[in-house]
Amino acid sequence: MGNLSGEQPRREPEARPSSLPPPRRSVSPPPPSVRPARKGLATRPPPSASWRFVRAYSTTFIVLASYLWLGLKTRFFGRAYREQKITAVHQKNARRVEATILELQGLFIKVGQLLSILSNFLPPEFRSELEGLQDQVPPRPFAEIKRRIESELDKPLASLFAHIHEEPIASASLGQVHEATLPDGRRVVVKVQHADIDRIVRLDLVTIRRILTIVQWFVPIQGLDSYYKEVKELLKQELDFEREAQSIERIAKNFVTDPRVVFPTPVGALSTKRVLTTTFVEGSKVVDVARLDELGLDKSELATRLVRLYCQMIFVDGVYHADPHPGNILVRSDGAIVLLDFGAVAELSTDMREGIPEFLEGVLRRDTDRLIRALRKMGFLSRASDEVMAERVIEHFHRRFQEEVRLESLNLKDIKIDPQRGFENLLDLRRMNVGLRELSDAFHVPKDWVLLERTLLLLYGCCATLDPHLNPMAIIQPYLQDFVLGNRDFTQLAVETVREMALKAITLPDDLRKYLTRATRGEMEVRVRGLSEGAHTVYAAARQIIYTAIGIAAGMAALQLHFHGEPRFARYAAYVAGGAFALLLLSSLFSRPRSRR
Repeated sequence: MGNLSGEQPRREPEARPSSLPPPRRSVSPPPPSVRPARKGLATRPPPSASWRFVRAYSTTFIVLASYLWLGLKTRFFGRAYREQKITAVHQKNARRVEATILELQGLFIKVGQLLSILSNFLPPEFRSELEGLQDQVPPRPFAEIKRRIESELDKPLASLFAHIHEEPIASASLGQVHEATLPDGRRVVVKVQHADIDRIVRLDLVTIRRILTIVQWFVPIQGLDSYYKEVKELLKQELDFEREAQSIERIAKNFVTDPRVVFPTPVGALSTKRVLTTTFVEGSKVVDVARLDELGLDKSELATRLVRLYCQMIFVDGVYHADPHPGNILVRSDGAIVLLDFGAVAELSTDMREGIPEFLEGVLRRDTDRLIRALRKMGFLSRASDEVMAERVIEHFHRRFQEEVRLESLNLKDIKIDPQRGFENLLDLRRMNVGLRELSDAFHVPKDWVLLERTLLLLYGCCATLDPHLNPMAIIQPYLQDFVLGNRDFTQLAVETVREMALKAITLPDDLRKYLTRATRGEMEVRVRGLSEGAHTVYAAARQIIYTAIGIAAGMAALQLHFHGEPRFARYAAYVAGGAFALLLLSSLFSRPRSRR
C-alpha cells in the first residue's frame, strides 16, 4: 500500500539545505504505507484517546443520520429524488470521513487506505476520497525519530550513520523515511516506526470494531467482519519490519539470475522490528513517459517485461509484490526494473492455487458445475449458499462473458469500465428473481482474490500508460497454460473437452439433465410467496426493541454518571440515548407495512 514517489523533494547530496528545494529523479526504497509528506500540513501530535473516541463516534452517527434522512425524504419524493441526491450525499459524507481521519491520524489513515483497496461495498465516491489519504500525513519531529532509532539499535545516532537527513523523504501513519549515509559511504534509507503507534493501533482497532458493529445495525452489509479481520491482519504484517526485510530477500532470491530486475538490500545490522534500513536505489517512475523517452527506452518492451515479471511471481513462485503502484516501480537508465516497498506481499493460498486451474478448465469446457466447485474451493461461494441460485447466476454471466469477450485479441485500450453495464447486470439479476441480499449471502470475495485483483488493476494502470496496445493475454498464455495443464498435454485437455460435449449432445437435453441432476441431489424445492413479509415484520420489531433497550440503558447511564459527578460522560450517554430514540422513530416510519394492491 505504501509507496514513494519517484520524484524526491531534495537536491543532490552535495547541497543539504533544510528547506525542500525542487525535486530530483531518484528514489529510495519506501516503507509500507509511506507516502510523500504534503506541504503545508502542520506537524502535530495525534489527539488524545478520549477525543479520538468521541470524534470517531460523532462522525459515524452524523454519516448514518444523513443517509437515514435521505431515506425518509425518499419515502415522500420517490426513488427518482434519491437517485438525484445520492451522489452528493456520498461525496459530502466522504469528505466528512476524510476530514475526521486526517484529524485523528494514526491507524485511521491506514484503515482508510486499506478500506479503499479491500472493500467492494463502498460507493466509488467514498473510495476515491479515501484513496486521496495516501499523501496527507504530516511528519513527526526529527528529535522523536532520533530517539526511536537510538532506542531500537541501542547506539548513538552519530555512531550508526555518517550523515542522516532530518527532513523525511516520506511520511505516513505508521512511520516515516529518512535518507542517510553509512560510515562506509553507502547511501541508505531508514524507515522508522512511530514510538506510540502500538498504543494507537490497539485503541483504534477497538474503536473501529465498535463503529463497524454500529454500522451493521443500520446497513446489513455482508462481510464487514471478514474485512475487519483482513485489515487487522494486514496492519499486523505492515507493523513488522523484520517480515518486510524477509519478504524482500525471499522475492529477490527468485530473480537472482535476472540482472534486469533490481531490489533494495536490507541492512540487517541496522534493522529491527520497528526500524528498517535498506540500500538506496535510483530510478525514474515507470509512468514517467517523458523521462523514459529521454533515456531512449522502449516503453512497449518495458510493459511486456513488467507483465512477465508478475506472471512469474504469481503463477510460478506463488508469492508476489502486492502494491505495484507507479511510485513503487522504478526504471533505471539501463532499463532494469526496480521494485520497492515490500510491506504488502501476498501469497496465493493452496485452495486458491488449486481452484484457479479448475476454474479456467471449467471456462474452457463450459462446465458450470466445475465452475461452482472451483469458486467454492477458492472461497467465492459460502458453504451454505443456495447452489441452485448460484448456478443460475454463474451460468448466466458465464454465457454473457463467452459471447462478449475474446481474450486472445484483447488489448489494454479495449478495457473499459462501463457503469451502464453494471446497471444491466442488476436488471439481469432482477429478472432472475435474485435479490442483492441473496447474492451477498451466497458470494464472498476472499482476501486472496481481493489483493490479487487490486494488484492486477494497479499493474494494468502502469502497463496501459506504457503501451495502450499491449495484448496481455499473448504474454500470460504460456504461464497460464502451464498453470492450468500441470503435467497434462494440451491435446489431452482438448480431447476430453470434445468428448464431454459430444456425450452431452447425444444424451439428454441440457435443461432436463440439470433438472434431474438437482432432483437426484435433493436440491429441488417449492417456494411459497408471501412468507418473507412476516419475517420482515419480525425483523423490524426486533430492531426497534434493540433501539429502545439502547436508549433506556444510555439514559439510565447518563443519570448515574450525573449523580456521581461525571457531567462530561453523562452528556455523551445522553447523546447516545437521544440518538437511539431518534433512530427508533425513523425505524418505525421505515417499517410501516405498505398496502398491497
